[in-house]
Amino acid sequence: MTIDSQDLPSDFFDPGEFKSQLIGGDTIACCKSAIANATNYLDRQFLAGMEARTLLNLRANFMDNLLGALWDCEDWQDAQLSLVAVGGYGRGELHPKSDIDLLILLGENCKDCDHLLEKFLTHLWDIGLDIGHSVRTIEECAEKARGDISILTNLMEARVIRGPQSLMDTVREQTATDKMWPSPDFFQAKLDEQKARHSKFADTEYNLEPNVKSSPGGLRDLQIIGWIAERHFGVVSLEHLKTEEFLNPEESDILSRGQDFMWHVRYALHMITGREEDRLLFDHQRELAKLWGFEDGDKLAVEQFMQVYYRWAGALGQLNDVLIQNFDQAILHAEDEDKIEILNGRFHIRNGYIEATAENLFQTHTPALLEIFLLCATNDNITAIGAATVRQIRDNRHQIDDDFRADAGNKKTFIDILKSPFKLTRQLRSMTRYGILGKYLPEFGKIVGQMQHDLFHTYTVDAHTLELIENIRRFQIPEFKEKFPVSSRVTKRLPKIELLYMAGLYHDIGKGRGGDHSELGAVDARDFCQRHGVDAVDTELVVWLVLNHLTMSAFSQKKDISDPEVIQQFAEHVGDQVHLDYLMSLTVADINATNPTLWNAWRASLLRQLYTETTRALRRGLENPVDKQEWIDKTRAAAAEILEYRGFTEEELADLWRERGEDYFLRERTEDIAWHTEAIAGHYDKEQPLVLVRSTTDSSVANATQIFIHARSRVHLFSTICAELEQLDLSVHDARIYNANDGMSLDTFFVLDSSGKSFAEDSARIKHIAEHLTTALNDAARAPVIPQRRTPRQVKSFSIPTVTKMTLDETKNLSVLEVSTPDRPGLLARLGKIFVDFDVELQAAKIQTLGERVEDVFFLTDNAQQAITDADLCEAIQLAIRTELDEQAAA
Repeated sequence: MTIDSQDLPSDFFDPGEFKSQLIGGDTIACCKSAIANATNYLDRQFLAGMEARTLLNLRANFMDNLLGALWDCEDWQDAQLSLVAVGGYGRGELHPKSDIDLLILLGENCKDCDHLLEKFLTHLWDIGLDIGHSVRTIEECAEKARGDISILTNLMEARVIRGPQSLMDTVREQTATDKMWPSPDFFQAKLDEQKARHSKFADTEYNLEPNVKSSPGGLRDLQIIGWIAERHFGVVSLEHLKTEEFLNPEESDILSRGQDFMWHVRYALHMITGREEDRLLFDHQRELAKLWGFEDGDKLAVEQFMQVYYRWAGALGQLNDVLIQNFDQAILHAEDEDKIEILNGRFHIRNGYIEATAENLFQTHTPALLEIFLLCATNDNITAIGAATVRQIRDNRHQIDDDFRADAGNKKTFIDILKSPFKLTRQLRSMTRYGILGKYLPEFGKIVGQMQHDLFHTYTVDAHTLELIENIRRFQIPEFKEKFPVSSRVTKRLPKIELLYMAGLYHDIGKGRGGDHSELGAVDARDFCQRHGVDAVDTELVVWLVLNHLTMSAFSQKKDISDPEVIQQFAEHVGDQVHLDYLMSLTVADINATNPTLWNAWRASLLRQLYTETTRALRRGLENPVDKQEWIDKTRAAAAEILEYRGFTEEELADLWRERGEDYFLRERTEDIAWHTEAIAGHYDKEQPLVLVRSTTDSSVANATQIFIHARSRVHLFSTICAELEQLDLSVHDARIYNANDGMSLDTFFVLDSSGKSFAEDSARIKHIAEHLTTALNDAARAPVIPQRRTPRQVKSFSIPTVTKMTLDETKNLSVLEVSTPDRPGLLARLGKIFVDFDVELQAAKIQTLGERVEDVFFLTDNAQQAITDADLCEAIQLAIRTELDEQAAA
């Protein structure tokens, strides 16, 4: 695998000179100097554009010479032992910071070699090499390989550096397919290994921080193919697998160029990080984008670079699919009798795989490029598309042009695919993978590999879109009913499910173009519907869904949905139950496809509450909104009824509630009002804070822990509470602040732990929280201590500025402040301090965390309980927030 030593460039490394330096010199210093010089030389060559294959071979060759020279310094006498390179080093593919994997193979007369081997290995560690090594006899190698396929794989790649080649030849004989791991077993084990590895990366090439070695479409996928080819066909590398049966010339070129690209990326990662780093983390992506010469334009440089990466990963993943399927037929099913089912004159099913009946089918009958996916989606006997047919699809996808898209039959076929009963998402993913969906819908083709360089999306736009559609399918499957109880019921009663799929396909299609992606997507959605003969009413529904796909989430998480006026406003926006049902399904599917960590009991409960209350408003009739005073009176009466059973009189309740504003009775549940009132009545020292903590009984905020604080209003109270909650490792998800006329503050916080999980059953922790807060708030002079914690790595990787917006809610006489910023320790406490600095009072807050980003909404008044109308003051408050948060992020 390596080039001959005489081919080493003279200005790179001279083996003879190096050996002479070792004789009588400082071995460790000499080796460290040689390694540093070699690394610098190769890095310069990398930056100058040298082929990755040559770079890796040169480094492996250099290491062969260095290790060989050190090995030769020892007096092995008549011992029969070999120094063997294994793993990537054995293949001659040595990246700058990869481990040096070695096997010391013992033959005869090796009993007295222990001290020499220890000295040799110590030298390797002392000179700074990351060594992975094993010392084994031939018999031990065979025994280990029989029980561990990874060891067998390493031995297949072994290359002797020093010592007898015959020892390694014997190992190969004893580990051959007739002795262990016959080809079918080896193939199945490697296939299972690949499936397990892919599942760790959600079976997609399109994770936003992929692993260039291990993610689907990465280097390990190519190595898997190479190992299978070597074990079964006896080829020493994939380059020799060039028969038309397995690799055609185009595929061979994709393989070669794709592998070179991935090698370059991995080399660059090792070079810029100074360690064995195979993850394309956000901060590394930006550096690599610069190395590749990309510059910010309509798209960020990093987005351009990553789109190139994703397209190569997709191409290599597709090649892996084809070759694995070919190997499956050649290795596992070579002797099987074909079972053929004729579908029509163009297609048949062979052993579960659909195949074209003629090699030129897609040339002579282009509609078959869509028909094959419709057949897959309507015939549950089809496992996948045959490898040869995949090649034909790929070779003929260029025939999808304007005439093809305008053909009425093709348009009907595509709509029928969206209506299909089986594996719709799998078909859309296959269409994307083979380049058909992007050709048929050019607007979709533009988002293939389009990354979303932010703090909460997990996938590229196309992968996110297809995951959304997969979620809609899940809503219709019984096993997901427990996870999505409301969405499962709602989605099943939608009159035309294909309209939801259309909206899903187009909801984010406008991303990456600049402008409002919802508006851009709505334009494209309308064009799609009109081209495909969707009637006017259904078209307007699809367009409305695309335009409003973020609305329900925003309402539930930014508005006070306990307020009947907010519910009425949302009900008027959706207009009817059909729009509400479609939007609910789309919203839940979208959130779950964005980032698996975003969907939790809290968000589910907010959407459920908004959906339920809106449904009631629609049933009542939009012309019959709830009367606010009637709502307040009913709430007071219901709370009074509970408290009367506990001995309270009407006069006592009137006195206790005299200073409460109407918002308190609009937003709080009767059970909570009764809980608060009884506790306050029994708490006689108003100068001492009252702290209540319990698992909430409110189904709208299920699994959260509810903290109620009744304390004398003072400067920094909110800031202090938030700082203490963070010290307790709690995350605030909702806050309700009421400042009574008697100078008391009634504050309710709904919290989860910092990881977003419930601790509602942890009674000891709940008791500790109450005691800690009581102690902290008893000290009236105590200033908030902003928590100092390590900022998460992802946040550090983004220079996303804080965005603020202030609007006036004339109905409630409040100012509404929206803050969007990367999450970081002490955020709420810092904001609370700024509110104090500007003498504004917080009336309520909606806290929303999206991955590593927060979108918080604060309802403010001045110290006279009036909305802040001074435009200069509003701007000064926002400037102070942006300055404080952005300077902290930059620190």
